[in-house]
This record gives sequence, C-alpha cells and structure tokens, in this order.
Amino acid sequence: MIPRHVAVIMDGNGRWAKSRNLPRVAGHKKGVDSVRMLVRSCAKRGIQHLTLFAFSSENWRRPPDEVSWLMALFVSLLEHEIKALHRNKVRLRVIGDLGAFEPRLQQLIASAESMTAANQGLKLTIAANYGGRWDILQAMRSMLASKPQLAQQPALIGEADFSAFLTMADAPEPDLFIRTGGEQRVSNFLLWHLAYTELYFTETLWPDFDEEAFDQALESYRRRERRFGRTSEQIRVES
Repeated sequence: MIPRHVAVIMDGNGRWAKSRNLPRVAGHKKGVDSVRMLVRSCAKRGIQHLTLFAFSSENWRRPPDEVSWLMALFVSLLEHEIKALHRNKVRLRVIGDLGAFEPRLQQLIASAESMTAANQGLKLTIAANYGGRWDILQAMRSMLASKPQLAQQPALIGEADFSAFLTMADAPEPDLFIRTGGEQRVSNFLLWHLAYTELYFTETLWPDFDEEAFDQALESYRRRERRFGRTSEQIRVES
C-alpha cells in the first residue's frame, strides 16, 4: 500500500549542525540533500503528492541572520533546482502568505510554478510562511468574499464549501505525515487536512533522513489499518 500524498515536517537541521560544532545554517544546507532524495524516492515509488513544511509563519522569530540565510537558500534553490525538477516532470507549488517575501523571491516562485504547471509527474508543494490556522482563516475570508450570502445563512455551510478555499484544495488529504527530529506534534501544519492522516515520528534528524529511513516510514504506514470511523470487520467485508 503506497500513500498517494506524503506530508513532511523537516525538523532537526539546527541540532544536526550543533552536534558537529557547525553553525545552524550548515544543517539547513545539508538538509537540502534529504529533500532531493525524498523527491526522487517519491517519484520512483509512484507517490503522487509530496508536501514539505519549509518555513512556518512562526519561523520569523528565529535569529535574523538565520532567517536571512534561509531566504537566500530559498532563492538559490529556485534559481538552480527548478530546471531539474522540470526535466523530471515535477509540478511545483508554493503555499503560504507569500506577500511577506521580498519581490525577487515572489517573482522566482511565480516563474517556477508557471514553468512546471503542465507537468504530470510528482506534485511537489512547499509550505513557506505557512500556518494551518492562517490557512483556515484565509479560506473562511475567501469563502465569505466569494459567497457573502453564507454569512447570513451559516447553517448552509458544508465542509466542501469551506475546504474548496484552502490552499491545498486541489490535492487529496495526506495519507502519511512524517516528522523528523524526535518532536511529536504537528506544529500548525495542515491542521484541517491531517484529520485522518497516519502520523509517523522519528528521532532521525532531517539531514540524516535517507532512503532507508523513508522506507521505514512507508513500512509503518503499510502496517496501519485505515478505518475512517468504521470497524475492522467492515473494512474486511468491503475489501
């Protein structure tokens, strides 16, 4: 059983660097190798969607020099990696409150999305300046702006009406959520979407997350029974 959609919080870059007496940014740089590995691995295994939490709306609170370096890394990756993604038919999307980024970065994001828009391979989504609560709020505002009559008749609002305005509305909900680095929380990531997602936490720090570690996560997923509120007996009858 292969998940259609894998979502990942890539945690542990700073601790990886600290354990080696390196600056935190060295961990972020090394973590890029794990991103490349995961993109290749998902494409090879037929996984259709991969969503990576790259920069949360709370990450602006980090030291200014680290934030500046992360922004520069994002620019560099968009400049140097997009052609390889395009050759491999990966479709790239970036979700989040992108208006906070400098114009050059916004331009690169728009160009990368446009270049890969017609690709039919892996759908790679990067969550940047993203928060699950922000996503829910912006969806609510967009829904009411589009359908103001619903403000007067809230009982008519269904899940489908609302979810159509979420940033990930065109993708299936994640089947598997992976968080590296040992923390066991979702940290404001895809709050609406993770309602029935299988959660997998590993002590492995993100720069050390390799194909073997990914296979362990997939094996854990294969052993799960996804019931969606039903009983095991019902699942066996339906299968």
